[in-house]
Amino acid sequence: MQFAQNKSLKAYNTFGIDVKAKRFVSIGSEEELEQILRKTYASELFVLGGGSNMLLTKDLDKTVAHIDLKGKQVLETEENSVLVSAKAGENWHEFVLWCLENGFGGVENLSLIPGNVGTAPIQNIGAYGVELKDVFVECKALNIQTLQTKTFSKEDCRFGYRDSVFKNELKNQFIITEVIFRLTTKNHQLHTSYGAIQHQLELVRIVNPTIRDISNAVVKIRQEKLPDPNKIGNSGSFFKNPIVPKSEFEQIQKKHPEIPFYALPDGRVKIPAGWLIDQAGFKGFRDGDAGVHKNQALVLVNHGNATGTEILSLAEKIREKIADSYGVMLEFEVNVF
Repeated sequence: MQFAQNKSLKAYNTFGIDVKAKRFVSIGSEEELEQILRKTYASELFVLGGGSNMLLTKDLDKTVAHIDLKGKQVLETEENSVLVSAKAGENWHEFVLWCLENGFGGVENLSLIPGNVGTAPIQNIGAYGVELKDVFVECKALNIQTLQTKTFSKEDCRFGYRDSVFKNELKNQFIITEVIFRLTTKNHQLHTSYGAIQHQLELVRIVNPTIRDISNAVVKIRQEKLPDPNKIGNSGSFFKNPIVPKSEFEQIQKKHPEIPFYALPDGRVKIPAGWLIDQAGFKGFRDGDAGVHKNQALVLVNHGNATGTEILSLAEKIREKIADSYGVMLEFEVNVF
């Protein structure tokens, strides 16, 4: 475990924002994590995973602990399913590929989502009709105050739309070290109806898709719609799709009858944020090096040397415009620091 002083975090956040950490340490084991927590007050620690769901707006006058725990394994095999574990520092997409190589189904729709395994439950990552909670069994997390490890069940995590207990009541209180999943080994439940998956499968003339076929379709769609963080800085979807009561949506629909929507089982209505931003004229918009992606209005991008403050200013401008035009206040999906 080695410390660095005044280290640039440009390579550690997918937006590519060049801010500095007062102190930086990469954590490779639970033992090292406990050591650093014993030496550092929680208020002086900034926990960093894959850096994929954050916008850094200033230098961090803290010790940045980069969680780099590695390891994947099969814990238990049953007739139609398998329990697998992955450490927090494993790259999410590489974990998905490992599952596919072993014939484990359930995460194929979550292919190519940036970030690491440890932060996936915090956000309850989701895409193309599947969310992390659908395959989640439990996770292990270290209490940063007591240094006790606690196991959180699915119910404990209180998963919601891009939400969990770790973003609310337990925010900044635990560090997830390991996640356990239940995946299928046969009779996979395939999800092809959401988005353009079925269309992509038809383009390559696949009638009876495998889990790898679905993953390939998702990867193709995401590569066409979303920018590669290695080429242009971004954090994926910057905004959540707003969910409003049916009565409120009906009032919006009267003024904007063309607005697309998804009726939810609980009676509420989800509105595509990307459509709202596109209609407001922001798709492809650029202000200096801060911009909106030309193919997906949900994604804010760093064209090179934008600061976090400049990207945040653009995000606020978009929110104000949508609120004025549609009466809907967009929520950020990313965490702003």
